[in-house]
Amino acid sequence: MTGGRDPGETAAAPVRSAEHAALAAPPAAERPAPSALVVGADGRARCAWAGSDPEYMRYHDEEWGTPLHSDQKVFEKISLEGFQAGLSWITILRRRPAFRSAFSRFDIDAVAAFTEADVERLVTDASIIRHRGKITAVISNARITQNLIAEQGDGALDRLLWASAPDVPAPRPHSVADFVATTPESAELSKTLRTLGFRFVGPTTMYALMQSAGVVDDHVEGCFRASSGQFGPTETASGA
Repeated sequence: MTGGRDPGETAAAPVRSAEHAALAAPPAAERPAPSALVVGADGRARCAWAGSDPEYMRYHDEEWGTPLHSDQKVFEKISLEGFQAGLSWITILRRRPAFRSAFSRFDIDAVAAFTEADVERLVTDASIIRHRGKITAVISNARITQNLIAEQGDGALDRLLWASAPDVPAPRPHSVADFVATTPESAELSKTLRTLGFRFVGPTTMYALMQSAGVVDDHVEGCFRASSGQFGPTETASGA
């Protein structure tokens, strides 16, 4: 599941006005509470956001909430979460192979060496999200990450992310009402990264990162990914 738009980060598409949405919907008291779970054709109960899209279901089953490690993998996920701001995650997920091709598989040193010519190449690449601000942010963030690793050694970005893990895990969500968009930990992670100069790393985007990278486990109660408990500390996502 992904977070919404961060303050100061502009959505790529217009949305209906709140008044329009209210007029089109029945009164709250007459609407059934949305379920936090969905049962797929395979009989498995999943977090409802996974829906029935095969790629979304695969991502939910294999990646989301599984501990993610390595500077490169964390850098890629930060970059993709930044591109997601204002969009749906499935839009990014379907384009992930194109993003990897366009950004040298998110090799930190390679992206840090991108030039203005690369920026112009990317803003005309219809296979990715052609948002100049987000593109230049990825390049700038790569250079900051490169410096961070030079100063603190391999694993510096990985350690920075995992330092945001809450001391006491929050109760597992049981319903849609239990989901939050930000936490004190995601706000602190955002502040730390912004102090270093990172861009498109607002608290909402960072909480989405923490969820997807397994820093927090927000699989809802009853989801088959939650039924076996938390993942072990050495289990990592393939990021396939």
